[in-house]
Amino acid sequence: MALHRGRHARKNARMKSPRLMINLLTAVYWFDEALRASLRSGGWDTVTRAQSLLLANITAGEHRATRLARNLGVSRQAISQMLAELEAKGLIEVTVDPSDRRARIVNFSTRSGALRDAAHQNLSRLEAVLRERLGARRFEGLSEALMAEWGDPPDLNEKAAR
Repeated sequence: MALHRGRHARKNARMKSPRLMINLLTAVYWFDEALRASLRSGGWDTVTRAQSLLLANITAGEHRATRLARNLGVSRQAISQMLAELEAKGLIEVTVDPSDRRARIVNFSTRSGALRDAAHQNLSRLEAVLRERLGARRFEGLSEALMAEWGDPPDLNEKAAR
């Protein structure tokens, strides 16, 4: 089954769409699939795509369970289950927020350091592969565009009403 998903994802990676959002999602899936496969072949325990995206959110600085759920578009029950699974694997630690006893704070565990180092190295290697495939100029342009300040998401209906 995983082999089938891999072939399907590679086929999708070649698909082109006139919609930027679809191409951005395809790029995220390309990175995620390649990263998870490289970690798996390196002997690391696998995580699901949803868990991988949750870990990416923690890496990006999001630590509140409710915000992680919102970012991933999942329920509080679903995020609780993902957090419990990742905590059981020793990748994260979930603690009570001292400023709001109802909230939970999620951080990487000290045991996850080696895995995070391997993921960082593999992401650097994936970026090098992409730079080679796209060419340095296109790669740099893509990087700059994605790191630019886009502002808050617009409410298109609000602008249309003006």
